[in-house]
Amino acid sequence: MTSMPPVSSPDAPEPLPVVRLRPKVGAQAIRHGFPWVYADQLVTDRRTRALAPGSLAVLEDAERRALGVVAVNPGSRIIARMLDRDPAARIDGDWLRARIRRALALRERLYAAPFYRLVHAEADGLPGVVIDRFGDAAVIQPNAAWAEARVDALADALAAETGVGCIVLNAGGRARALEGLQGETRLLRGALDGPVAVPMNGAVYMADLLGGQKTGLYFDQRENHAFAARLTGGGPMLDVFSHAGGFSLAALAQGASAALAVDSSGPALALAEAGARAGGHAARFTTRRGDAFDAMAGLAGEGARFDLVTCDPPAFAPTRAALDAGLRAYERVARLAAPLVAPGGYLVLCSCSHAADPESFREASLRGIGRAGRQAQILHSGQAGPDHPRHPQLAETGYLKALFLRLDG
Repeated sequence: MTSMPPVSSPDAPEPLPVVRLRPKVGAQAIRHGFPWVYADQLVTDRRTRALAPGSLAVLEDAERRALGVVAVNPGSRIIARMLDRDPAARIDGDWLRARIRRALALRERLYAAPFYRLVHAEADGLPGVVIDRFGDAAVIQPNAAWAEARVDALADALAAETGVGCIVLNAGGRARALEGLQGETRLLRGALDGPVAVPMNGAVYMADLLGGQKTGLYFDQRENHAFAARLTGGGPMLDVFSHAGGFSLAALAQGASAALAVDSSGPALALAEAGARAGGHAARFTTRRGDAFDAMAGLAGEGARFDLVTCDPPAFAPTRAALDAGLRAYERVARLAAPLVAPGGYLVLCSCSHAADPESFREASLRGIGRAGRQAQILHSGQAGPDHPRHPQLAETGYLKALFLRLDG
């Protein structure tokens, strides 16, 4: 009997192209969970270079053994990102929903109210994708080409799993530029009539989802804000690089007698003032707009002293090339902040630079404190909250560091 050829189903997906690791490039790290392939590790023949940014492919090792489904961007240093270790996986709406559902289950276990980082990129199995949730609204930041090409499908999956009615596409961020991505921040669905009120740590924060920094608020500092607020002791505090009042509003909610927020951004300070009003703390809250270094030097000249001083600057060392200059900047922050701490008071220093490891950041900070003529007692080292889980193979996901110190007289 002559066998008939198999009949292909019209619903069967097209076979994915294959990309392959170079000979002598070990696949061991990828088998053990490392999610990236760098451009110099992949065979980049004409066929691979012709793949559109964000294309899906099956990754094979040099011996043609399949390692999984990857998203490919020939124009990026990270040329392939692992999506699924099953080479037969179908990356579709159901797949996206399953990933978001898994991420949501963790956040609902952690937090009673729906305000958190919902998806933290590789650590939640969605490489390059950041999603922050603000109650009935959410912000998607697709920092990889595959996610940019599927942002509408991501929004559909997000709405289906969470029920959010408003979804914003955030097109900011350095990581997008590294992927060759452009665009503008815009509404994907729903409507916004202004900043969103976010209850957190007993305070109320105002998040500008369309025009604010990052996705609108820094959820990663939630636990550090709470720890610092415990140190207020009913005295005055200073919040330098305050953004929308992260440390200062939490401190006021815990009984600080007064808070001064310093930032170079007028819109950020306006959000902080709105949050102070919403929380009933406006009478104890003041702001000062200007360069943070100049402001700290000016306050020292005025003889100002605070029971608690917090400094949460932008990433001074976003890359290895910027590390030395970044560490000098962190040292300078500590040197200028230390004289503003009252005897026996507390200083909180933060870094969101993944290139600065915790030890280097701590040494730079302590060097600055010493050069200010102060002695420090280390109380606690903080990191990003649990809604920002770490990928065990990616040091970059452990970027946030917070150093809590008590200074002598």
